[in-house]
Amino acid sequence: MRIAIASDHAAVALKAALADWLRSEGHDVEDLGTNGEAGVDYPDFGYKLAAHLAAGKAERGIALCGTGIGISIAVNRHPEIRCALVSEPLSATLAREHNDANVLAMGARIIGIEMAKACVTAFLTTPFGGERHARRVAKLGKARP
Repeated sequence: MRIAIASDHAAVALKAALADWLRSEGHDVEDLGTNGEAGVDYPDFGYKLAAHLAAGKAERGIALCGTGIGISIAVNRHPEIRCALVSEPLSATLAREHNDANVLAMGARIIGIEMAKACVTAFLTTPFGGERHARRVAKLGKARP
């Protein structure tokens, strides 16, 4: 699977560990930065990740920052993106099954590497449930009246 991953400075170590692990699992991973601990603005990397997915350059995305909150808000500004902030695998599973999430967000200050891997595994292996969820998901990309 083609996976794009991006983070701010607070999640560089988690991003590197996940990218290495995903590559070892056979995935094509594109690291969209940042790659150092110098302070950067998470919206810049969230917007970059969202645009990358919307352009069809990756099938799924992983967004990381200190808490996962800020970058998930940035990523979700794009109408074609459904980003779910999770800290355990059940939420990752349901985000895929019910919401057809295409980006997973996590917080490096909240979650450890093994739990992050469990969340990513659930996110990548769970199919969208379709049917009753499809009509709801279709409304997510539309402007509200």
